[in-house]
Amino acid sequence: MTAPARTAAFYALRAVVSQRADLPAALATSRQHLSDERDRALAVDIVAGALRWQRSLDALIEHAAKRPLRRLDPDVVIILRLSLYQLLHLDRVPASAVVDDAVDLTRAARKRSATGFVNAVLRSTLRQRHRLPLPPRPESSADRDAWLAYLGVTHSHPEWLVARWLDRHGVEAAERWVRFDNETPRLTLRANTRRARREDVAASLASDGIETEPTRYAPDGLVVTRGNPLRGPQDGSYLVQDEASQLVTLAVRARPGERGLDLCASPGGKTTAMAADMRDEGILVASDVRAARVALLQQTIRASGARCVRVVRAAAAGFLPFAAVFDRVLVDAPCSGLGTIRRDPDIRWRRTEADLSRLARDQQALLARAADVVRSGGRLVYATCSSEPEENEQVVDAFLAARPEFEVVDLRVDGPAALQPLLDARGMMRTLPFRDGLEAFFAAALKRREGAFVVR
Repeated sequence: MTAPARTAAFYALRAVVSQRADLPAALATSRQHLSDERDRALAVDIVAGALRWQRSLDALIEHAAKRPLRRLDPDVVIILRLSLYQLLHLDRVPASAVVDDAVDLTRAARKRSATGFVNAVLRSTLRQRHRLPLPPRPESSADRDAWLAYLGVTHSHPEWLVARWLDRHGVEAAERWVRFDNETPRLTLRANTRRARREDVAASLASDGIETEPTRYAPDGLVVTRGNPLRGPQDGSYLVQDEASQLVTLAVRARPGERGLDLCASPGGKTTAMAADMRDEGILVASDVRAARVALLQQTIRASGARCVRVVRAAAAGFLPFAAVFDRVLVDAPCSGLGTIRRDPDIRWRRTEADLSRLARDQQALLARAADVVRSGGRLVYATCSSEPEENEQVVDAFLAARPEFEVVDLRVDGPAALQPLLDARGMMRTLPFRDGLEAFFAAALKRREGAFVVR
Protein backbone atom coordinates (compact mmCIF):
# COMPACT_ATOMS: atom_id res chain seq x y z
CA MET A 1 0.00 0.00 0.00
CA THR A 2 1.36 3.42 -0.97
CA ALA A 3 2.20 5.73 1.95
CA PRO A 4 -0.61 8.30 2.42
CA ALA A 5 1.80 11.26 2.33
CA ARG A 6 3.18 10.24 -1.06
CA THR A 7 -0.27 9.68 -2.50
CA ALA A 8 -1.36 13.12 -1.30
CA ALA A 9 1.83 14.64 -2.70
CA PHE A 10 1.15 13.10 -6.11
CA TYR A 11 -2.33 14.62 -6.39
CA ALA A 12 -1.19 18.00 -5.08
CA LEU A 13 1.77 18.15 -7.45
CA ARG A 14 -0.41 17.11 -10.38
CA ALA A 15 -2.86 19.91 -9.56
CA VAL A 16 -0.06 22.50 -9.52
CA VAL A 17 1.64 21.25 -12.69
CA SER A 18 -1.65 21.17 -14.59
CA GLN A 19 -2.41 24.70 -13.26
CA ARG A 20 -5.70 23.57 -11.74
CA ALA A 21 -4.55 25.04 -8.43
CA ASP A 22 -1.74 27.16 -7.07
CA LEU A 23 0.64 25.67 -4.50
CA PRO A 24 -1.13 26.88 -1.31
CA ALA A 25 -4.53 25.68 -2.55
CA ALA A 26 -3.16 22.30 -3.65
CA LEU A 27 -1.42 21.76 -0.32
CA ALA A 28 -4.53 22.78 1.63
CA THR A 29 -6.59 20.22 -0.28
CA SER A 30 -4.03 17.46 0.22
CA ARG A 31 -3.79 18.13 3.96
CA GLN A 32 -7.52 17.52 4.35
CA HIS A 33 -7.00 13.87 3.45
CA LEU A 34 -4.21 13.32 6.00
CA SER A 35 -4.98 12.97 9.70
CA ASP A 36 -1.40 12.48 10.91
CA GLU A 37 0.60 15.71 11.32
CA ARG A 38 3.80 13.91 10.27
CA ASP A 39 2.18 12.79 7.03
CA ARG A 40 1.01 16.35 6.39
CA ALA A 41 4.51 17.71 6.92
CA LEU A 42 6.03 15.05 4.65
CA ALA A 43 3.51 15.71 1.87
CA VAL A 44 4.27 19.45 1.99
CA ASP A 45 8.01 18.74 1.94
CA ILE A 46 7.71 16.43 -1.07
CA VAL A 47 5.56 18.80 -3.12
CA ALA A 48 7.61 21.90 -2.36
CA GLY A 49 10.87 20.03 -2.85
CA ALA A 50 9.84 18.49 -6.16
CA LEU A 51 8.86 21.94 -7.44
CA ARG A 52 12.02 23.54 -6.06
CA TRP A 53 14.30 21.01 -7.78
CA GLN A 54 12.12 20.41 -10.85
CA ARG A 55 14.62 21.38 -13.54
CA SER A 56 17.40 19.27 -12.02
CA LEU A 57 15.07 16.32 -11.58
CA ASP A 58 13.86 16.61 -15.17
CA ALA A 59 17.45 16.59 -16.42
CA LEU A 60 18.09 13.38 -14.48
CA ILE A 61 14.89 11.79 -15.79
CA GLU A 62 15.84 12.59 -19.39
CA HIS A 63 19.35 11.24 -18.84
CA ALA A 64 18.10 7.93 -17.43
CA ALA A 65 15.19 7.61 -19.88
CA LYS A 66 17.33 8.56 -22.89
CA ARG A 67 14.44 10.55 -24.33
CA PRO A 68 13.05 14.09 -23.95
CA LEU A 69 10.48 14.79 -21.27
CA ARG A 70 7.79 15.70 -23.82
CA ARG A 71 7.72 12.06 -24.92
CA LEU A 72 6.87 10.80 -21.44
CA ASP A 73 3.43 10.55 -19.88
CA PRO A 74 2.80 13.63 -17.63
CA ASP A 75 1.64 11.55 -14.66
CA VAL A 76 4.71 9.35 -14.93
CA VAL A 77 6.92 12.44 -14.95
CA ILE A 78 5.23 13.71 -11.76
CA ILE A 79 5.74 10.35 -10.03
CA LEU A 80 9.40 10.34 -11.05
CA ARG A 81 9.92 13.90 -9.82
CA LEU A 82 8.46 13.35 -6.37
CA SER A 83 10.25 10.01 -6.03
CA LEU A 84 13.64 11.31 -7.17
CA TYR A 85 13.31 14.23 -4.79
CA GLN A 86 12.86 11.83 -1.90
CA LEU A 87 15.75 9.61 -3.00
CA LEU A 88 18.19 12.49 -3.48
CA HIS A 89 17.15 15.04 -0.86
CA LEU A 90 15.45 13.17 2.01
CA ASP A 91 17.00 10.53 4.19
CA ARG A 92 14.19 9.53 6.55
CA VAL A 93 12.52 7.09 4.15
CA PRO A 94 14.33 3.94 2.92
CA ALA A 95 15.10 4.03 -0.81
CA SER A 96 13.40 0.69 -1.33
CA ALA A 97 10.14 2.06 0.11
CA VAL A 98 10.30 5.11 -2.17
CA VAL A 99 10.82 2.94 -5.26
CA ASP A 100 8.07 0.50 -4.27
CA ASP A 101 5.63 3.35 -3.65
CA ALA A 102 6.53 4.91 -7.01
CA VAL A 103 5.67 1.68 -8.79
CA ASP A 104 2.41 1.40 -6.84
CA LEU A 105 1.54 5.02 -7.64
CA THR A 106 2.17 4.36 -11.33
CA ARG A 107 -0.15 1.41 -11.20
CA ALA A 108 -2.81 3.39 -9.29
CA ALA A 109 -2.59 6.16 -11.91
CA ARG A 110 -3.55 3.53 -14.51
CA LYS A 111 -0.12 3.57 -16.12
CA ARG A 112 0.59 -0.10 -15.49
CA SER A 113 2.71 -0.42 -18.64
CA ALA A 114 5.12 2.20 -17.24
CA THR A 115 5.86 0.46 -13.92
CA GLY A 116 9.04 -1.19 -15.20
CA PHE A 117 10.22 2.08 -16.70
CA VAL A 118 9.66 3.98 -13.44
CA ASN A 119 11.51 1.32 -11.48
CA ALA A 120 14.44 1.39 -13.92
CA VAL A 121 14.80 5.20 -13.96
CA LEU A 122 14.77 5.44 -10.19
CA ARG A 123 17.25 2.62 -9.63
CA SER A 124 19.57 3.90 -12.36
CA THR A 125 19.65 7.38 -10.83
CA LEU A 126 20.07 5.94 -7.35
CA ARG A 127 23.25 4.15 -8.47
CA GLN A 128 24.66 7.51 -9.61
CA ARG A 129 23.52 9.54 -6.61
CA HIS A 130 27.07 10.36 -5.49
CA ARG A 131 28.03 11.63 -8.94
CA LEU A 132 24.93 12.88 -10.65
CA PRO A 133 25.10 13.71 -14.39
CA LEU A 134 24.45 17.43 -13.92
CA PRO A 135 26.52 20.43 -15.13
CA PRO A 136 29.51 20.96 -12.80
CA ARG A 137 30.56 24.27 -11.27
CA PRO A 138 32.67 26.06 -13.94
CA GLU A 139 36.32 26.72 -13.22
CA SER A 140 36.36 30.01 -15.12
CA SER A 141 34.10 32.94 -14.29
CA ALA A 142 34.32 33.97 -17.95
CA ASP A 143 32.49 30.91 -19.28
CA ARG A 144 28.98 32.38 -19.27
CA ASP A 145 27.27 29.44 -20.99
CA ALA A 146 28.74 26.99 -18.49
CA TRP A 147 27.58 29.17 -15.61
CA LEU A 148 24.09 29.40 -17.05
CA ALA A 149 23.92 25.61 -17.27
CA TYR A 150 25.28 25.17 -13.75
CA LEU A 151 23.02 27.80 -12.15
CA GLY A 152 19.98 26.89 -14.21
CA VAL A 153 20.10 23.09 -14.41
CA THR A 154 22.13 21.99 -11.39
CA HIS A 155 20.48 24.58 -9.12
CA SER A 156 17.06 24.31 -10.79
CA HIS A 157 16.20 27.84 -11.95
CA PRO A 158 14.89 29.17 -15.29
CA GLU A 159 17.78 30.12 -17.56
CA TRP A 160 16.32 33.55 -18.40
CA LEU A 161 16.20 34.48 -14.72
CA VAL A 162 19.70 33.32 -13.75
CA ALA A 163 21.04 35.09 -16.84
CA ARG A 164 19.67 38.34 -15.47
CA TRP A 165 21.14 37.78 -12.02
CA LEU A 166 24.46 36.69 -13.48
CA ASP A 167 24.75 39.79 -15.66
CA ARG A 168 23.69 42.20 -12.89
CA HIS A 169 25.52 40.74 -9.91
CA GLY A 170 28.24 38.36 -11.12
CA VAL A 171 28.89 34.65 -10.66
CA GLU A 172 29.46 34.50 -6.90
CA ALA A 173 26.37 36.51 -6.02
CA ALA A 174 24.22 34.58 -8.50
CA GLU A 175 25.40 31.28 -7.05
CA ARG A 176 24.63 32.39 -3.49
CA TRP A 177 21.22 33.57 -4.70
CA VAL A 178 20.17 30.24 -6.24
CA ARG A 179 21.46 28.37 -3.19
CA PHE A 180 19.37 30.67 -0.99
CA ASP A 181 16.26 29.98 -3.09
CA ASN A 182 16.72 26.23 -2.68
CA GLU A 183 16.87 26.32 1.12
CA THR A 184 13.78 25.41 3.12
CA PRO A 185 12.77 28.68 4.80
CA ARG A 186 12.07 28.94 8.50
CA LEU A 187 8.78 30.27 9.77
CA THR A 188 8.96 34.00 10.55
CA LEU A 189 6.58 35.87 12.86
CA ARG A 190 5.90 39.51 13.60
CA ALA A 191 4.89 40.53 17.09
CA ASN A 192 1.64 42.51 17.17
CA THR A 193 2.95 45.34 19.31
CA ARG A 194 -0.57 46.53 20.09
CA ARG A 195 -0.85 43.38 22.20
CA ALA A 196 2.69 42.41 23.17
CA ARG A 197 6.34 43.30 22.70
CA ARG A 198 8.61 40.98 20.72
CA GLU A 199 10.34 39.89 23.93
CA ASP A 200 7.02 39.00 25.55
CA VAL A 201 5.92 36.97 22.52
CA ALA A 202 9.22 35.08 22.52
CA ALA A 203 8.87 34.32 26.23
CA SER A 204 5.29 33.15 25.84
CA LEU A 205 6.24 30.85 22.96
CA ALA A 206 9.21 29.51 24.91
CA SER A 207 6.88 28.51 27.75
CA ASP A 208 5.12 26.27 25.20
CA GLY A 209 8.41 24.74 24.07
CA ILE A 210 8.69 26.86 20.91
CA GLU A 211 12.12 28.39 20.41
CA THR A 212 12.70 31.61 18.47
CA GLU A 213 15.40 34.13 17.74
CA PRO A 214 15.08 37.81 16.79
CA THR A 215 15.12 38.70 13.11
CA ARG A 216 18.29 40.37 11.88
CA TYR A 217 16.73 43.62 10.63
CA ALA A 218 13.00 43.82 11.39
CA PRO A 219 12.52 45.19 14.92
CA ASP A 220 9.40 43.17 15.73
CA GLY A 221 10.23 39.87 13.98
CA LEU A 222 10.98 36.40 15.34
CA VAL A 223 12.38 33.40 13.46
CA VAL A 224 11.09 30.07 14.74
CA THR A 225 14.00 27.69 15.29
CA ARG A 226 12.14 24.85 16.98
CA GLY A 227 8.48 23.87 17.31
CA ASN A 228 5.37 25.02 15.51
CA PRO A 229 3.44 27.97 16.98
CA LEU A 230 0.60 27.50 14.49
CA ARG A 231 -0.59 24.18 15.91
CA GLY A 232 -2.17 25.71 18.99
CA PRO A 233 -4.79 28.43 19.47
CA GLN A 234 -3.83 31.93 18.33
CA ASP A 235 -4.21 34.89 20.68
CA GLY A 236 -3.46 37.68 18.18
CA SER A 237 -0.11 38.57 19.74
CA TYR A 238 1.75 37.61 16.55
CA LEU A 239 1.16 36.72 12.92
CA VAL A 240 3.15 35.01 10.19
CA GLN A 241 5.02 37.54 8.06
CA ASP A 242 8.31 37.27 6.18
CA GLU A 243 11.07 39.53 7.50
CA ALA A 244 11.56 41.43 4.23
CA SER A 245 7.81 42.06 4.11
CA GLN A 246 7.94 43.48 7.64
CA LEU A 247 10.53 46.02 6.53
CA VAL A 248 8.25 47.63 3.94
CA THR A 249 6.07 49.38 6.50
CA LEU A 250 9.16 50.92 8.08
CA ALA A 251 9.44 52.99 4.90
CA VAL A 252 5.83 54.17 5.36
CA ARG A 253 6.54 55.54 8.86
CA ALA A 254 2.84 55.76 9.81
CA ARG A 255 2.22 57.93 12.88
CA PRO A 256 -0.55 58.28 15.47
CA GLY A 257 -3.48 60.47 14.45
CA GLU A 258 -2.78 60.35 10.70
CA ARG A 259 -4.90 59.21 7.80
CA GLY A 260 -3.41 56.22 6.05
CA LEU A 261 -4.33 54.01 3.09
CA ASP A 262 -3.09 50.50 2.35
CA LEU A 263 -4.27 50.06 -1.21
CA CYS A 264 -3.53 46.36 -1.89
CA ALA A 265 -3.91 45.29 1.69
CA SER A 266 -4.84 41.60 1.79
CA PRO A 267 -3.91 39.42 3.65
CA GLY A 268 -3.35 42.26 6.12
CA GLY A 269 0.15 41.88 7.52
CA LYS A 270 1.27 45.35 6.48
CA THR A 271 -2.09 46.89 7.42
CA THR A 272 -1.85 45.64 10.99
CA ALA A 273 1.79 46.76 11.20
CA MET A 274 0.77 50.27 10.11
CA ALA A 275 -2.06 50.24 12.66
CA ALA A 276 0.44 49.33 15.38
CA ASP A 277 2.77 52.15 14.26
CA MET A 278 -0.22 54.51 14.53
CA ARG A 279 -0.90 53.17 18.04
CA ASP A 280 -4.44 52.60 16.82
CA GLU A 281 -5.00 56.37 16.68
CA GLY A 282 -6.28 58.01 13.48
CA ILE A 283 -7.87 56.34 10.46
CA LEU A 284 -6.32 53.62 8.33
CA VAL A 285 -8.25 52.51 5.25
CA ALA A 286 -7.40 49.01 4.01
CA SER A 287 -8.55 48.21 0.49
CA ASP A 288 -8.51 45.31 -1.93
CA VAL A 289 -10.33 44.27 -5.08
CA ARG A 290 -11.62 40.70 -4.80
CA ALA A 291 -14.26 39.69 -2.26
CA ALA A 292 -12.27 36.67 -1.05
CA ARG A 293 -9.22 38.81 -0.39
CA VAL A 294 -11.31 41.41 1.44
CA ALA A 295 -12.72 38.64 3.67
CA LEU A 296 -9.19 37.44 4.48
CA LEU A 297 -8.16 41.02 5.21
CA GLN A 298 -11.06 41.50 7.62
CA GLN A 299 -10.17 38.27 9.40
CA THR A 300 -6.55 39.39 9.93
CA ILE A 301 -7.62 42.79 11.24
CA ARG A 302 -10.11 41.28 13.70
CA ALA A 303 -7.46 38.90 15.02
CA SER A 304 -5.02 41.77 15.53
CA GLY A 305 -7.46 43.83 17.59
CA ALA A 306 -6.82 46.97 15.50
CA ARG A 307 -9.72 49.43 15.84
CA CYS A 308 -8.55 52.28 13.60
CA VAL A 309 -8.83 50.25 10.37
CA ARG A 310 -11.72 50.62 7.93
CA VAL A 311 -11.98 48.04 5.15
CA VAL A 312 -13.13 49.14 1.70
CA ARG A 313 -13.54 47.02 -1.40
CA ALA A 314 -12.29 49.09 -4.34
CA ALA A 315 -12.89 48.73 -8.06
CA ALA A 316 -10.04 47.32 -10.10
CA ALA A 317 -9.78 50.41 -12.31
CA GLY A 318 -10.77 54.05 -12.43
CA PHE A 319 -10.51 56.74 -9.77
CA LEU A 320 -10.36 55.67 -6.14
CA PRO A 321 -13.41 56.69 -4.04
CA PHE A 322 -11.36 59.05 -1.86
CA ALA A 323 -10.26 62.67 -1.87
CA ALA A 324 -6.61 63.69 -1.64
CA VAL A 325 -6.56 63.52 2.16
CA PHE A 326 -4.13 60.74 3.03
CA ASP A 327 -0.90 61.41 4.89
CA ARG A 328 0.51 57.96 4.06
CA VAL A 329 -0.41 55.66 1.19
CA LEU A 330 1.11 52.22 0.69
CA VAL A 331 0.97 50.51 -2.71
CA ASP A 332 2.20 46.96 -2.17
CA ALA A 333 1.73 46.20 -5.83
CA PRO A 334 0.76 42.86 -7.36
CA CYS A 335 3.94 41.65 -9.04
CA SER A 336 5.81 38.66 -10.43
CA GLY A 337 6.73 37.45 -6.94
CA LEU A 338 10.20 36.53 -8.19
CA GLY A 339 11.69 37.77 -4.94
CA THR A 340 9.88 35.04 -2.98
CA ILE A 341 11.07 31.97 -4.88
CA ARG A 342 12.43 30.40 -1.69
CA ARG A 343 8.99 30.46 -0.05
CA ASP A 344 6.98 29.95 -3.26
CA PRO A 345 9.04 27.51 -5.36
CA ASP A 346 6.44 27.14 -8.10
CA ILE A 347 6.76 30.83 -9.06
CA ARG A 348 10.03 30.18 -10.89
CA TRP A 349 8.19 27.95 -13.38
CA ARG A 350 5.00 30.04 -13.67
CA ARG A 351 6.67 33.31 -14.64
CA THR A 352 8.28 34.24 -17.94
CA GLU A 353 10.43 37.20 -18.90
CA ALA A 354 7.58 38.51 -21.03
CA ASP A 355 5.44 38.89 -17.89
CA LEU A 356 7.62 41.71 -16.59
CA SER A 357 6.59 44.40 -19.07
CA ARG A 358 2.90 43.54 -18.70
CA LEU A 359 3.10 43.67 -14.92
CA ALA A 360 5.04 46.95 -15.04
CA ARG A 361 2.25 48.61 -17.04
CA ASP A 362 -0.31 47.53 -14.44
CA GLN A 363 1.95 48.71 -11.60
CA GLN A 364 2.40 52.15 -13.19
CA ALA A 365 -1.37 52.51 -13.55
CA LEU A 366 -1.92 51.46 -9.93
CA LEU A 367 0.70 53.88 -8.65
CA ALA A 368 -0.89 56.72 -10.62
CA ARG A 369 -4.30 55.95 -9.07
CA ALA A 370 -2.82 55.96 -5.59
CA ALA A 371 -1.00 59.26 -6.19
CA ASP A 372 -4.29 61.07 -6.68
CA VAL A 373 -5.32 60.55 -3.03
CA VAL A 374 -2.05 61.67 -1.39
CA ARG A 375 -2.32 65.08 0.27
CA SER A 376 0.16 67.88 -0.31
CA GLY A 377 3.29 66.92 1.64
CA GLY A 378 2.05 63.33 2.05
CA ARG A 379 4.08 60.16 1.51
CA LEU A 380 3.42 57.48 -1.12
CA VAL A 381 5.31 54.18 -0.74
CA TYR A 382 5.61 51.79 -3.67
CA ALA A 383 6.70 48.22 -2.85
CA THR A 384 7.01 44.82 -4.52
CA CYS A 385 8.32 41.36 -3.75
CA SER A 386 10.10 41.26 -7.11
CA SER A 387 13.81 41.01 -7.79
CA GLU A 388 13.59 42.66 -11.22
CA PRO A 389 14.21 46.35 -12.04
CA GLU A 390 11.34 46.55 -14.57
CA GLU A 391 8.91 46.19 -11.66
CA ASN A 392 10.87 48.30 -9.20
CA GLU A 393 12.96 51.40 -9.91
CA GLN A 394 11.86 51.55 -13.54
CA VAL A 395 8.23 51.82 -12.43
CA VAL A 396 9.20 54.56 -9.98
CA ASP A 397 11.18 56.47 -12.62
CA ALA A 398 8.33 56.27 -15.14
CA PHE A 399 5.95 57.57 -12.48
CA LEU A 400 8.23 60.47 -11.54
CA ALA A 401 8.60 61.44 -15.20
CA ALA A 402 4.81 61.63 -15.53
CA ARG A 403 4.13 63.19 -12.13
CA PRO A 404 6.67 65.95 -11.43
CA GLU A 405 4.77 67.00 -8.31
CA PHE A 406 6.31 63.95 -6.60
CA GLU A 407 9.91 63.42 -5.54
CA VAL A 408 11.89 60.54 -4.04
CA VAL A 409 12.31 60.50 -0.29
CA ASP A 410 15.89 59.53 0.53
CA LEU A 411 15.38 56.99 3.32
CA ARG A 412 19.06 57.33 4.21
CA VAL A 413 18.05 60.75 5.58
CA ASP A 414 14.39 60.23 6.45
CA GLY A 415 14.22 56.56 7.33
CA PRO A 416 14.57 54.37 10.43
CA ALA A 417 17.89 52.87 11.51
CA ALA A 418 16.73 49.33 10.75
CA LEU A 419 16.55 50.13 7.02
CA GLN A 420 19.93 51.81 6.66
CA PRO A 421 21.96 48.69 5.67
CA LEU A 422 19.38 47.89 2.99
CA LEU A 423 19.21 51.19 1.11
CA ASP A 424 20.67 51.92 -2.31
CA ALA A 425 22.35 55.11 -3.56
CA ARG A 426 18.96 56.82 -4.01
CA GLY A 427 17.67 55.88 -0.58
CA MET A 428 15.35 53.11 -1.82
CA MET A 429 15.05 49.82 0.06
CA ARG A 430 16.25 46.74 -1.75
CA THR A 431 16.83 43.42 0.00
CA LEU A 432 19.11 40.94 -1.77
CA PRO A 433 19.26 37.24 -0.86
CA PHE A 434 23.01 36.90 -1.50
CA ARG A 435 23.84 39.96 0.60
CA ASP A 436 21.16 40.15 3.28
CA GLY A 437 19.88 36.59 3.66
CA LEU A 438 16.37 37.88 2.92
CA GLU A 439 13.86 37.46 0.11
CA ALA A 440 14.20 40.10 -2.61
CA PHE A 441 11.85 43.00 -1.77
CA PHE A 442 11.81 46.60 -2.95
CA ALA A 443 10.33 49.78 -1.49
CA ALA A 444 10.58 53.42 -2.55
CA ALA A 445 9.13 56.35 -0.60
CA LEU A 446 7.80 59.29 -2.63
CA LYS A 447 6.52 62.66 -1.41
CA ARG A 448 3.99 65.02 -2.94
CA ARG A 449 5.70 68.38 -2.93
CA GLU A 450 4.20 70.95 -0.55
CA GLY A 451 1.60 73.04 -2.32
CA ALA A 452 1.13 70.55 -5.19
CA PHE A 453 -2.54 69.78 -5.84
CA VAL A 454 -4.38 66.96 -7.58
CA VAL A 455 -6.12 67.61 -10.89
CA ARG A 456 -8.39 64.78 -12.01
